[in-house]
Amino acid sequence: MKLNELPTNSNYQFWTLQIVGWSGWVVLFTIRDFYWGQPLERVTLLGVQALAGLILTTGLRYIYQAVWEHPIRTRIMVVVGASYLMAAIWQPVKNYFQFAYYDDYRAVEAYGQLAYFSGIIGYSYFLILCWSGLYFALKFYRLLQQQVQKSIKAESMAHEAQLRMLRYQLNPHFLFNTLNAISTLILSGDNKIANEMLSKLSNFLRYSLDKDPMGKVDIDHEINTMKLYLEIEKVRFDERLQLEFNVEDEVKTALVPSLLLQPLVENSIKYAVANSEKGGKITIGARAAAGNLLLEVSDNGPGIEFISGQMPVFNGVGIVNTKERLEAIYGLRHSIKFNQALPSGLMIEIRIPFETE
Repeated sequence: MKLNELPTNSNYQFWTLQIVGWSGWVVLFTIRDFYWGQPLERVTLLGVQALAGLILTTGLRYIYQAVWEHPIRTRIMVVVGASYLMAAIWQPVKNYFQFAYYDDYRAVEAYGQLAYFSGIIGYSYFLILCWSGLYFALKFYRLLQQQVQKSIKAESMAHEAQLRMLRYQLNPHFLFNTLNAISTLILSGDNKIANEMLSKLSNFLRYSLDKDPMGKVDIDHEINTMKLYLEIEKVRFDERLQLEFNVEDEVKTALVPSLLLQPLVENSIKYAVANSEKGGKITIGARAAAGNLLLEVSDNGPGIEFISGQMPVFNGVGIVNTKERLEAIYGLRHSIKFNQALPSGLMIEIRIPFETE
């Protein structure tokens, strides 16, 4: 049995508490007897009485397990009745060994067999009821912990499902745009270029799908993936698409969600390259900043058109997907900003925790 499994094992918990509890009962009364000048040999008597109590309360456990699924009224009646029954057994056992230990049967001579039952209500029944209350309190606490763990697990599974959905959403979105471009090339008679683009597309998909969508990749891998993706776009735009990579050596091992940059680069291609006869330039950068990783994707396109002095809301599938992935993975530990690049264009800055394997 592994150590981290012990807290979830009900039998282990029960027997640990039983032994510790009844041992504590013996220690408590041993201290009392020592205070009143009783011989230490009485610890043997207390041990026998505690053993009897341990056996009887263990029997209570099985009774309570049998009625656990019954209505609350039935359980209360069973607790009251069973606790009294066990007290009515435990008290005579205690008194018997008490009389035998001191070899003093005067109480029996005076009251007969009833002397063995003296103290049931005043002590034993109260103690057994307390044991029963503690048993049910711990039982409910354990069930509550199990429900909390199930809730956490369900939340974790839902979170994981959301991340997988967001990650896989990139592929059909990207495929639609790329296949549409290939279709356009075929219709215009550029079959050779279309075939080259289709070949590079298959290489990119094979390369990108090798990684677990729930996992992270280092910056070096992410940049290589972007280069492979941009080779596809290069087929379409040729010299109209200019690229620049500014990645510091110290951040190449930093981890990022796989294909995080792809929708941002695609956004720049759509607005800065595809809509311009001269094409455009896309710059991808990565550097360390105050213990964080700063990623930048910028272009020299038309940039941001402010509306009434306010930055517009970016509602594209790729941008929204990126925002949601970052929120799901990093929560408040990230930021994404859209700024006007100089002299023109759009700059997207992502700040996430600097993590390595």
